[in-house]
Order: sequence, then C-alpha cells, then structure tokens
Amino acid sequence: MWICLNDAFLSIVSKECPPDSLLVRARRAGDIERVFPGYPVRESLHTDYRYRAVVPREVVAETIAQRLREVDYGNFKASVADDDLHDAYARVWGVMFGLQSRRRG
Repeated sequence: MWICLNDAFLSIVSKECPPDSLLVRARRAGDIERVFPGYPVRESLHTDYRYRAVVPREVVAETIAQRLREVDYGNFKASVADDDLHDAYARVWGVMFGLQSRRRG
C-alpha cells in the first residue's frame, strides 16, 4: 500500500516481519521517523526502498487513522510544503489523470 501524506511518502507491506507487524518503507530519509517516531529505521543501498522499519500492525493502523482524522485541507497537493515531495506528487497526479482519461474512451 502506498500512503501519500503531506509530509511523507510510505510503502507499507507484509514481508520480512512478524505477522503482527508491517514493513514500512520510504525513499527519503526522515519520512518513516516523521510518521512512526521511535521505531528503528534500517538503511540499505541494495533494496528498492532505501529506508525500512518494522512497525506493529496496530500502530500502523492507528497512526494512519489518526492522520485521516486530522485532514483539514481542501486540496492535498496544496497542503504539501516540501517542494520536492509536492513535485513528485504532482507527477503522480498527472500519471493517474492520464489513466482516468484513457478509461473514459
């Protein structure tokens, strides 16, 4: 699952961890720590996502649910303060808009 937050981009999967945990992955330093402080982050140059942390499933679920409860913006991209992250999301938005446009046909 990809999670696009206005201060972090995360990929969350069930692999390389106990059944009661999830592997939280990120491409940028600090993204995992910003969302899941206190969980050790491993860095590897030999994996598709450079940063990884094992986080209990319940912590992941509650943290993401809390982020949903805190949504207070009318436009997601406009809520992203980090220019690099904003630009990446804008490119993703464009690709997904293209997918939507092709499906109309």
